[in-house]
Amino acid sequence: MAPKHKYLSADERRDVTVKTVIKLAAEQNPGDITTAAIAKRMEVTQGALFRHFPNKEAIWQAVMAWVAERLLARIDKAAKQADTPLAALEAVFMTHIDFVCDHPGVPRMLFGELQHTNESAPKRMARTLLQKYSERLTTLIEDGKAAGEIAPDIDTVAASLLFIGTIQGLVMQSLLAGGDTQGIRNKVPGVFAIYRRGIENR
Repeated sequence: MAPKHKYLSADERRDVTVKTVIKLAAEQNPGDITTAAIAKRMEVTQGALFRHFPNKEAIWQAVMAWVAERLLARIDKAAKQADTPLAALEAVFMTHIDFVCDHPGVPRMLFGELQHTNESAPKRMARTLLQKYSERLTTLIEDGKAAGEIAPDIDTVAASLLFIGTIQGLVMQSLLAGGDTQGIRNKVPGVFAIYRRGIENR
């Protein structure tokens, strides 16, 4: 039987490679994923894989670019559809959790890259993603203060860090529970309600 991806274009092949890596990362330690394992899952040879990526780091770099583009696009869309800054923060929170539940391999890869002591292109991209994410949160929190929704004395940087840290905590619990995405979804409304209570203007 012919490999299922034999007739894909170069761009389609790269996209399939990225999605394959994310799926593998949901099943095992991302650091243990080899190019041989990626090629086997895709039903291609390693030679075919390296025709589209010069090395493993380039694959990881493509994965980080894919994650950053899609996650930021999702949260931007969610924020724009909200009526108020505080509602936008809640929409971003819920959308981020939905993204993680749809792609459970993503947080494994992000945590893995950020923990590496050596500098690499994927690690820099993961750090840039967090920076851009934080900038969006800062804007929403400041807009919330201006609108009178968020307490004016709230530390914006701390509120942003807590927002991200809360999501990371939920994700870690999900990973410890064997990737129970439904469990994490059930906890999200209550968790955000506590976060909201801590920053809203009363």
